[in-house]
Amino acid sequence: MSIRYKRVLLKLSGEALMGDDAYGISAAVLDYISKEVKEIVALGVELGIVIGAGNIFRGVAGASQGMDRSTADNMGMLATVMNSLALQDALEASGIDTRVQSAIPMRTVCEPYIKRRAVRHLEKGRVVIFAAGTGNPFFTTDSAGVLRSLEINADLVIKATKVDGVYDKDPVLHVDAVRYEHLTYDEVLRKDLRVMDGAGIALAREEMKPIMVLNMMQPGTIRKGICGESVGSLISG
Repeated sequence: MSIRYKRVLLKLSGEALMGDDAYGISAAVLDYISKEVKEIVALGVELGIVIGAGNIFRGVAGASQGMDRSTADNMGMLATVMNSLALQDALEASGIDTRVQSAIPMRTVCEPYIKRRAVRHLEKGRVVIFAAGTGNPFFTTDSAGVLRSLEINADLVIKATKVDGVYDKDPVLHVDAVRYEHLTYDEVLRKDLRVMDGAGIALAREEMKPIMVLNMMQPGTIRKGICGESVGSLISG
């Protein structure tokens, strides 16, 4: 099977790791993701991953309860490291060589983020998990995903969610919601679709980096998207 995108940045939400649990990390979801990733890597795809932390702690939520926003965001970034280590453990248990690189240096736990080292890992067929967001408060992991994709020169950003693309309104609440197959960056911002934060979309627009939004819980969907099949929604110029 031929691939259309050789190097890919996969953005996973922290909430996706919960599965059917109320919070935390589901072993069943980690196992599922590992199988999906193993299938992708076997095709020769160079894969980087960015994970959110909504299953453990969300900075915005902490700030809304009176916590200092910088402190709350720092806690959220640390929570992404926990998710990254859990995913690394699951991937390596499946036989996938994996490295975690953190934007906040913590050498006894994982590697610091160094672009050249990350690219070298990718070239050697290792999956690289980018932890701790951008390393700065006030930036979401969506923005971190786009930023890392630009730094490693990825061909595509995949935002893996629980829905099969971008809709004009919440498909869970509205049965008449319409799915978009293709959107421009400007349309996403103008329509305020919020599939990804505005800073991330604007950054992708600057460098014309395509973003594919798809349902990660449908087996094989990520592989199909990487191979060029029409799945989910594509945001591009």
